[in-house]
Amino acid sequence: MMTLNELKYLVALSELKHFGQAAEQCFVSQPTLSVAIKKLEEKLNVALFERRNQQIDVTPIGMHIVQRARKVLQEVSDIQAIAQNSQDPLQGEIRLGAIFTIAPYLLPVVIPELHQRAPQMPLYIEENFTASLRKQLIAGDIDAAVVAMPFTGTDLVTRPLYDEEFVVLAPYSHPVAQMASVSQEQLADETLLLLGDGHCVRDQIMQSCPAIQQSTLEKSSPMRSLTSGSSLETLKYMVASGMGLTILPGSAARPGQYNPNLIKVVPFADNPPTRTVALSWRATYTRPKAMELIASVIKHNHDT
Repeated sequence: MMTLNELKYLVALSELKHFGQAAEQCFVSQPTLSVAIKKLEEKLNVALFERRNQQIDVTPIGMHIVQRARKVLQEVSDIQAIAQNSQDPLQGEIRLGAIFTIAPYLLPVVIPELHQRAPQMPLYIEENFTASLRKQLIAGDIDAAVVAMPFTGTDLVTRPLYDEEFVVLAPYSHPVAQMASVSQEQLADETLLLLGDGHCVRDQIMQSCPAIQQSTLEKSSPMRSLTSGSSLETLKYMVASGMGLTILPGSAARPGQYNPNLIKVVPFADNPPTRTVALSWRATYTRPKAMELIASVIKHNHDT
């Protein structure tokens, strides 16, 4: 018979492709993990991994078995959660994911209230890109994710919580900083600093600002894209240094977060681009009351 530990080791090794790292993640010694994998292959009478030149690859049959193993481990986790939920759905760790452009601005105001209302429900936070959070959510690696719409996935519940307007950030000495509001057309010829590929904020800005998108397609816009690992804070620093303008979600550009003599927040004149922030979790998740509380606290903190 297979054991749950063997399945856990199997999944870890398939993801990390390194015996030492997989053993460390599973809190066992490398020999223990190696022996367990070998025993599992003997029990199943198949090769789960191809080992060559210190490189480890999952075999085709191994991939199918790993997928089933993930489901088994998730079912076991759900059984444990059901038992815990019967006692108190607001007790026990919640693994909460959030995209990079939401987490630093939303969580500092949400976590204190959540801790006050559910002190026995600590949050393990995972910041990542939208695509990665979707995979982690479906795989059961996280319990819920705070994302921007659109966000879809197999057997996921996604609840929109609030809409957030984008604003323009300009160096204080820039002509745009002296305007009461600015139009998309006025920004089309300006040097715009945006996050790189992988950040949904970039796509949302392009989709909501046709004038900016068109000037980019025509290569008449001197837009500069940062690397995928950059952040909204990096954009702020570059604007403050006079590199150009940027467009940020309103929560990332609240007054008082930076020296007013360096940077000015300017609203859009008409039809400002917006994004919808939502909370998503698996439809089969066994602690819906915890999700309801998180959604309620997030919405309340934004509305106030």
